[in-house]
Amino acid sequence: MRRLRDRIGVDLDPANFEPPDEDPAGWRPAPTGFNHEVTADGVRHFVNGYGDDDPLYCDPGYAAGTPWRGLIAPPTFVWSMYLPPRDDDITYGGGDEPPRRLKPEIREQFRGDPLRGTGALQSRLEYEFYRPLRAGDQLFAKRSLLAVDEKESGWGGRAVHVTWGLVTWNQRRELVHLQRGTWVKTERREVRNGAAGGRKRVQPPADPYTAEQLAEIDAAYAAEERRGAEVRHWEDVEVGEELPGKVKGPLRLTDVILWHAGFGQAFPTYAFRLAYEKRKQTPGLYTPNEYNVPDIVQRMHWDAEWARKVGAAERYDYGALRETWLCQLVTDWAGDASWITSLEAEHRRFNYVGDTTWLRGKVVGKTREGGLPRVQLSVWCENQRGEVTSPATATVALPTRGGGDLAMPAPPADDPLDLLRLEIDRLKSTGA
Repeated sequence: MRRLRDRIGVDLDPANFEPPDEDPAGWRPAPTGFNHEVTADGVRHFVNGYGDDDPLYCDPGYAAGTPWRGLIAPPTFVWSMYLPPRDDDITYGGGDEPPRRLKPEIREQFRGDPLRGTGALQSRLEYEFYRPLRAGDQLFAKRSLLAVDEKESGWGGRAVHVTWGLVTWNQRRELVHLQRGTWVKTERREVRNGAAGGRKRVQPPADPYTAEQLAEIDAAYAAEERRGAEVRHWEDVEVGEELPGKVKGPLRLTDVILWHAGFGQAFPTYAFRLAYEKRKQTPGLYTPNEYNVPDIVQRMHWDAEWARKVGAAERYDYGALRETWLCQLVTDWAGDASWITSLEAEHRRFNYVGDTTWLRGKVVGKTREGGLPRVQLSVWCENQRGEVTSPATATVALPTRGGGDLAMPAPPADDPLDLLRLEIDRLKSTGA
């Protein structure tokens, strides 16, 4: 815990870094992630991968006729354009300037994972979206540790809540989004007979579906609504109104594969020789599978036996997938002439392969934040048992009648690293 906490803010202090180690004249920006540039194909693959075909994202001709005047990516597309760096290869900045690496004595402080061997579950994600990504954009990012807190886990023994901040910007140095993510790292405990180590009972997997249940799901798919080009004005929104619901599921392993086809390698999953090289570089990311072959620890999303070994009863989805579904719920209700300015989601239950997720929401507030028209929403994911798996809140910007262009949010700082420094100070002051 102390080793981890000692890292907070260190990678945001320029005094801890060497001068650039490359000739600026011959240096070129180095984007990371599955997608290095926003393209029509990349956006369409991402959108199709979570079960959507919104022409705002999938049809450049249609998008040109919207208030955006061209193709944009959905807010969470940022996931497909970023890969976290190795702990021992931290640079000052985010890839759009010659790299400055940590001084040797500081680099030692970041060597190895102090919590190596623990399982990690995404618990809470908070997004602030400042502007959309457009065709041709590149994305640069800086990830930094914001907070570390130890708590007791209900089913996995001791738990450490690790909060990371991620800020991104485009090639014009315009801030794109800020993300605060909390991952719960727990002692790994294999599930046996529905319990983990004799502690809290683990959430059971789905039961087989009846023909009537599947017909209900099909009917919900057939009834889906998308507002699209019909403008929803701020004045016309009523507090208490419900958003048209959506369904996602039953979740199949096929759906997880298709999500990866668009989402990409936002977690370090590689094939054959590339996997060999990654294993040499970061051996802690691999454990032997049933054939004694080193395999990625992330495989709990598609390997049932490994999912049970790390404390779940079945393979399960990604938190980012549910966050993306919730963004779709909001955008389909709000229409093309809208922008999600923030989303805060908690993941309280697994969404296993076999589970069905119902997306629901309602309007809980209308404000003019700094004179800017905003609508506050309560949105959530609910499984086939009626249990809320992911409660969330969202704020969406809507146009006003006669009010001109959509009022976009302004970030609290212009410099990406200043934004992360502000976050560290804010979490310290609130004790979060």
